[in-house]
Order: sequence, then C-alpha cells, then structure tokens
Amino acid sequence: MNTSTTRTAVVTTPFQLARNPFGRLVLTTPDGEVVEGVLPVRAFPIQSPEVGISLLHTDGHEVAWVEELAMLAEPAQSLIREELQTREFMPTILSIDSVTSFSTPCTWHVKTDRGDTSFVLRGDDDIRRVGPTLLLVTDSHGIQFLIRDAAKLSRESRKILDRFL
Repeated sequence: MNTSTTRTAVVTTPFQLARNPFGRLVLTTPDGEVVEGVLPVRAFPIQSPEVGISLLHTDGHEVAWVEELAMLAEPAQSLIREELQTREFMPTILSIDSVTSFSTPCTWHVKTDRGDTSFVLRGDDDIRRVGPTLLLVTDSHGIQFLIRDAAKLSRESRKILDRFL
C-alpha cells in the first residue's frame, strides 16, 4: 500500500529501508509512513557516486535524501547499493586493444571491468571530459563507457585514445 502519493516533503531524518516479498524497496519514515517502490538515484554518479542519493517514489517524487551513503546504518546502506548496482550499467574501459580506423565511425575493441567488448564510435564528440581525469565514451547505441584516468591506461591505449581527443 502506498500512502505517499501526495507527499511533497522530503525526509531528512533517519528512515528504515527493507525489501517487500516482491523485491521492491520499502521506506518507512520516522513517523511511520510507508512508501513502497522506492528507487535510489545518484545526484553525481561519476564524480561522487557515494554522495547525494535521492530516494524517489515510482511517481518520481523524492521521498528521502541521503547526503552521504556511508553515513547510513545497515541494512539501508547495502540495500541502496544493491539496487543501484542492478539499475546502473557503466563499464570502465581498462584498455583499448584496437580500432578499425582513426576516423569515425569506427569500431573499438576494448577490455572493460565487465569483460571484452567492441562498440561503434560515431563521432569525435562521443568522447567527453567530465572531470580532470574522467572521460565518458558513448557508443552508437547510447551505452556509456567510463575511462577513469587516461594517464593510467597502457601506452598503446593512450596512443589510440589521443588520436580521438
């Protein structure tokens, strides 16, 4: 049962989080209000993934704000991490093995933290800087790959990447 469809206030005090029998997150506020179907969303998923997490009701309204994930007590902390992990997919590129061409579109063959893959890079603007060391590479299907620090890639990978930057 959802009793918060008209709720506009955001819970900033401690709350309880659990899973219902269907695997959905259920938030219980300090005053006993129960909100089923809570979805965590990171405010800064790349640069500060553990800071600023909004807990949204399925209707899109924010029902709670987590300033810093590490400050939450268990099991809420683990439940939020599990939920985020199942919903987010952003592989980290560990090495660039080869590219079919140095002009776009071209196919990149890479090793990621989720295994080897290949994807099509449509244009040079599909590689964006999002921080001092972070790069975001978007393939032709909209899947985003992260390069945490280009300087830490192998010499061969950096050489390939430099041709596109």
